[in-house]
Amino acid sequence: MRSSRPRPLHVYWIGGASGAGKSTIARQLATRHGLRLYATDDVMPDHAARSTPADSPLLTAFAGMDMDERWLHRTPQTMLDTFHWFHGEGFHHVTADLAALPAPPPVLAEGFRLLPHLVAPLLAAPEHAVWLLPTPQFRRAAFDHRGSTWKIARQTSDPERALDNLMERERMFTDRLRGELARLGLHAIEVDGHLSEDELADHVADVFGL
Repeated sequence: MRSSRPRPLHVYWIGGASGAGKSTIARQLATRHGLRLYATDDVMPDHAARSTPADSPLLTAFAGMDMDERWLHRTPQTMLDTFHWFHGEGFHHVTADLAALPAPPPVLAEGFRLLPHLVAPLLAAPEHAVWLLPTPQFRRAAFDHRGSTWKIARQTSDPERALDNLMERERMFTDRLRGELARLGLHAIEVDGHLSEDELADHVADVFGL
């Protein structure tokens, strides 16, 4: 049962949508404050391999699709509604990994898979979690800067339409996060480029009380 899963109280959390700078801010804070960094993106292949059709049916369906089926033949709404990581599949692997880490030092977990309703029951305090919500303009600029804008889209037969679908799905996911955070009373930071990386890191650290 979910109620019996480990509760990793020694964790700070940075969630949010893609392109918000979560990894950059997390690395900076981990270095500054001596935190152990746990990047959920890095363990996605391992978690996918440890998942089963029974506990991750959406992942199983996604893995069986070709790139056009994933990014061209479905609407952005369907992509949002059926994307496994957006629905918490594999999150039990995250909590198991975190519970197995020694403490101290405290852990800083980051990644888009840290959904507010899944993280909330695990928080030692509400101030131990922050979600970064990028504007569409900031997201596109971030993807362009890191050279990842076309990485997925170019693997389809219509890269421009695939990119439009991906960006719309990400916008909708960001809006979903914003609403969920408001309902749960958790911390959200809008990321639009007005703050430098250092200033954004300072802002997150202030929320954490570091």
